[in-house]
Amino acid sequence: MPKVKVDAERCKQCMLCVEFCPRGVLKVSDETNSRGFYPVEMDDESKCTGCGVCGLVCPSVCIEVYR
Repeated sequence: MPKVKVDAERCKQCMLCVEFCPRGVLKVSDETNSRGFYPVEMDDESKCTGCGVCGLVCPSVCIEVYR
């Protein structure tokens, strides 16, 4: 099963990964990081195909996709 790892401290809540995820598996966290942003997190891991789009569009390079 693919796994998406988000470095919450580097996330700037730009929402590009959430917008471009073809399966809608990412959501915004309820808690802020130390910089005051609400980082993204996995919403439903079972829907993730490991396509890597989220990692490609992330300008902060804080998303890693493991297949």
